[in-house]
Amino acid sequence: MAASPVILVLMAVLFLQAATMAATTALTVSLPGCPSSCGSMVIPYPFGVGAGCHLSGAFAVTCNHTYHPPKLFLGDADAAEPAEVLEISLVNSTVIVSSAVRYDAAKGEGAWGRGLAGAFRLRERRNRLVVVGCNLQAVLLDGDDIAAACTTICGGAGAGATWPAAADGEFADYSCAGVGCCQASIYLGLRSYGVRLSPFGTSTGPPPPPTTTSSASSSNQSASALVFVADNEWFGGNASKLGSAAATMRPGGGGGDMPAAPAVLDWAIGKSGCPPHGSDDTACSSSNSYCRNSTSTSLGGYSCQCDNGYQGNPYVANGCQALLVAIGGTIGLGIPSLFVIGMAMTNMIKARRAKKLRAVFFKQNRGLLLQQLVDKVIAERMVFTLEELEKATNRFDEMRKLGSGGHGTVYEGTLPDRRVVAIKKSNITVPLLIYEFISNGTLSDHLHVEGPTSLSWKNRLRIALEAASALAYLHSSASVSIIHRDVKSANILLDGRLTAKVSDFGASRGIPVDQGGVTTVIQGTFGYLDPEYYQTSRLTVKSDVYSFGVILVEMLTRKKPTIFESSANVTLIALFNLLMVQDNIYEILDPQVISEGMDNVKEVAALASACLRLKGKRGQQ
Repeated sequence: MAASPVILVLMAVLFLQAATMAATTALTVSLPGCPSSCGSMVIPYPFGVGAGCHLSGAFAVTCNHTYHPPKLFLGDADAAEPAEVLEISLVNSTVIVSSAVRYDAAKGEGAWGRGLAGAFRLRERRNRLVVVGCNLQAVLLDGDDIAAACTTICGGAGAGATWPAAADGEFADYSCAGVGCCQASIYLGLRSYGVRLSPFGTSTGPPPPPTTTSSASSSNQSASALVFVADNEWFGGNASKLGSAAATMRPGGGGGDMPAAPAVLDWAIGKSGCPPHGSDDTACSSSNSYCRNSTSTSLGGYSCQCDNGYQGNPYVANGCQALLVAIGGTIGLGIPSLFVIGMAMTNMIKARRAKKLRAVFFKQNRGLLLQQLVDKVIAERMVFTLEELEKATNRFDEMRKLGSGGHGTVYEGTLPDRRVVAIKKSNITVPLLIYEFISNGTLSDHLHVEGPTSLSWKNRLRIALEAASALAYLHSSASVSIIHRDVKSANILLDGRLTAKVSDFGASRGIPVDQGGVTTVIQGTFGYLDPEYYQTSRLTVKSDVYSFGVILVEMLTRKKPTIFESSANVTLIALFNLLMVQDNIYEILDPQVISEGMDNVKEVAALASACLRLKGKRGQQ
């Protein structure tokens, strides 16, 4: 059976990758006769193990074979605090070392630190001081100068200090923002540093953590603080480990070691900048290489880099090799084949991603509910392709633009069946939305026209009934109760026959049928906003009922609730409620309503009053 195109492409890519890796590893990284690796660590010159294998004593490293696999250390592996090497970068001129986690008793003021050889500095703006403990002020010192500082607290000062209670998984979002843990960025490049811990309050902090066998601590020494310098990138992904460490230090903690953290060091050749061009006194030994002055403000010297289009080690002869030779010279497929394979893989990935994205958007925008309605012949066809919408709007021609808002731009379009629709092209990652085009404006537009007459009382009642029916469907007939959250006259659209359409669901919120409400951020329009929701942030269907009551008052009075203020400095709704109590509602009614609706004005006013009742007593019928 012939292999599928996908398998053939994958096999070719794997073959190319293997050939590229083989070419890369063949590049010279160390001096002849010198070890080129220690365990899984590559040792590139100017670093080296043994006499004659490194550029100078500052770049001497030791491979300790007592570990399995062996570990690489800066300088002497038998030193009191050896720095394990985790990564050496020639391109960035950096070394990532293991920063020991110190378990210090934090009694009084003590200092500790690590001196670095002249070729190394803590990389500027790449590391931070981290302290885990209770009620401590930590200061990182560069001699007598303060380089960074932070303070931790734990549920009180002195003898009453306790760690916060912790359950399983509590530390997943541990932020190290001051409670039990603090951190501060180190903006200077330091050759050596010290950390001073100063307890405050009447006690030295919580009980000490369990003893540990970590090589970064004294196994039999009790302590009450963890102190270390860490790489910013490591810190961002290991906050939960800090939380776990904090958990072991509070009373009843379960023990466990805090793994050593990586710190990033800059390194450079010599103490001054690049030697004069053509000088023999340069460490840049490879052709196709150049010298670059150190970018560290606290570290002189220079580094060597391969020219553009070359890779390898610029510190050894012929160490910089052309990228095309390293790849193309190894296999017969060459760059054209790699290009074709890359294009095929890219197209396949894009197609799969687009398919998944369409499925996500369909589900996100209630597509499953829409499909159910279509299948049951409850709704007309309401899913359109991008090509259909582009044709309907003449490729979103600016001449068809109806308006724009905070979430997108609306265009007028004509579907193949001659229906005129409004198409919303969103600014955010959701599909285009197609609406029935409503040509007759909003209820607010019709109520607040200039002149003594507006919508007839009969039309106002019918529009109120249609809007109420729409809200009732949202609240109780849909599979999930939907609260509009911004019911107002400007969001009730009227078509050519003055039929009401409730619109603008940008602030709407769904609530499961088994819940009476949710606590959420306040959204809505003042004047229509439910005071109970505003005061408690508790959103229920009654919030929409209140807003509907405001619309009824607006219909009765033809006054805008958002700007109305009476001579007594009260709002429209407050004045309406007062006049209802006084049985003097006619004082505020629209004269047109009085003349056209004498038979049922009081009933509508009573309904509005019921909708506007506070403390959860308003009706929903």
